[in-house]
Amino acid sequence: MDLRKLKYFVTVAEEGHISRAATVLNISQPPLTRQIQQLEEELGVQLFTRTAKGMEITHAGALFLQEARNIFALIEQATERTQRAGQGRLGRLDIAIFGSGILETIPRILLTFRNTYPDVKIVLHTMDKHSQIEALRQQRITIGFNRMVEPQSDIRTELMITEKLVLAVSDSSPLAALPVIDFREIANHPLILFPAQSRPNFIDKVLKMCEVSGFAPQISQEVDDVLTGVALVASGFGVCLVSEAARTLTLPGVTYIPLTNTPPGASADLSCIYREGDQSPILQAFLSTVREYSRQQALETEH
Repeated sequence: MDLRKLKYFVTVAEEGHISRAATVLNISQPPLTRQIQQLEEELGVQLFTRTAKGMEITHAGALFLQEARNIFALIEQATERTQRAGQGRLGRLDIAIFGSGILETIPRILLTFRNTYPDVKIVLHTMDKHSQIEALRQQRITIGFNRMVEPQSDIRTELMITEKLVLAVSDSSPLAALPVIDFREIANHPLILFPAQSRPNFIDKVLKMCEVSGFAPQISQEVDDVLTGVALVASGFGVCLVSEAARTLTLPGVTYIPLTNTPPGASADLSCIYREGDQSPILQAFLSTVREYSRQQALETEH
């Protein structure tokens, strides 16, 4: 059905007069009359009773008026939803997360994005680095967060923040009483490493830092994630190098100590990864949130 005829019909019904409706619609009266007649012929019912006072709507016409208004409301709603989707304000965003990144930075970004775009459904997936890259290629996720991502021709990597490293030690250890710990002191204590999968990873980074500092660590355990690592520290299995974000893991019996005399690269970079060339509005909206967060963090670090 021609939406223009529907608009003409609604206007005539609301004005109750062909002449006044024609003025509102900015058309002449004869074409408007023909359009109403054609609509009645198409429906096979009389929509108006012509009287000396104007156009009196029939019972069938009143029912059709209600439906016509519903149609226009749906069109308006569809238009608005489409525009919001085009602006990245409506839809679904699949995000892959991992280990220590979820402890502080990522939740803050997600909360900011949700508050700004409440109609976007956020779905989180826990994946290691290799699984994230494969899921991006298969378009099962839109964006992922990870560390030490090797360059990929079809995957874009964008650095978000760089965190200092701290040493998690047991409260029962003499190290817990120190204000700072020399990085080389790690050589004298069993070291818990993570994550055990998706090499190269943070384990390789730690081993390289130890090598640069002139010692080979006493590896106590290699575990899957930072939570397990810190839990083992609490149980006395050894010490564990973690990012500053891990301080939020306030497990009983664990103290986090700053490090001195650290080798170059003694930090944990957190990046977001997404498909090269992906211009979807939702991704662009989310990236804007990520970049603003990174900018604010950089400003706070400077001051």
